[in-house]
This record gives sequence, C-alpha cells and structure tokens, in this order.
Amino acid sequence: MQGTTSSLADYEGRAVLIVNVASRCGLAPQYEKLEALQREYGDRGLTVIGFPSNQFLQELSTNEAISEYCSTTWGITFPIVDRVRVNGRKEHPLYTELKKTPDASGKAGRVTWNFEKFLVTPDREVHRFRPHTEPDAPEVISALESALDAVREE
Repeated sequence: MQGTTSSLADYEGRAVLIVNVASRCGLAPQYEKLEALQREYGDRGLTVIGFPSNQFLQELSTNEAISEYCSTTWGITFPIVDRVRVNGRKEHPLYTELKKTPDASGKAGRVTWNFEKFLVTPDREVHRFRPHTEPDAPEVISALESALDAVREE
C-alpha cells in the first residue's frame, strides 16, 4: 500500500493468511480476530496479509482511507496491500492461483464475498476458508497450528 512491490517469497518459511478485506462490509469485525491471530501467532511464524478489494462494492476509495480505517478502528499491525480484484478478467494473479484450492466442501472457484481466507503453509499447501468462517474457528486454528508446527520442526 506504500508503493513498494512485494512477493510471497518475502514470507518464505512462514505461514501466510491471505484475506480479501473490505472496510464497509458487515464482516469487517473479523479484522479484530485477524489482528488477534497476528499478535498471538506472529512470533511463531504467521503473517496475516489483508488484500482490500472493492469487488463487492464495500471498500473505501483510497489506500489512505483504508489504511486509516484499519489502524484507527481495529489497530491493525499486519500488512495491508494495494486494492486488488479477486475475480474476473483483471483479477490479481495471486487470486487466480489461490482460487484453484477447494474449500472444505470440495468447491473451488470464485471468491464468494469479502473476508475469504487462504492459509498458505511454508510448504506451499493452501487451505481455503469461506467468508463466514471466523478467523478463530476451530478448523482455521487447527490448520494454522499444523502449519506452525511444521515451521518449528524445520
């Protein structure tokens, strides 16, 4: 969001939780739980990354407004990147790859709404959690703990 370029390679050896976020979404309170995960598991090898998207017409119009909202409303310390498209012809290439991963019911494809979560483990395994799955849901924590145990073993 500050105009620099980064890559998932920058997070080599870490578990990365990628979330398409939107400030005006009814699911925005998930920011609080995402920040709690970052604070609790960051030292163990987790990085949460927020990818703002206006794909569902619920994101603020500028990076500055998004950044201010995240810091003042939720106290976000994890990285928030530039706005992206998560579906369609102009979708970000990262999402093209992530969407190949099926969710718990076996369904891959389009991001259905804001706050869809993809956990990328250090060995590049991807776990997909749909928007209404809370960041602290047992299935998310289980996948996260397994990924972080793998980080510790290396």
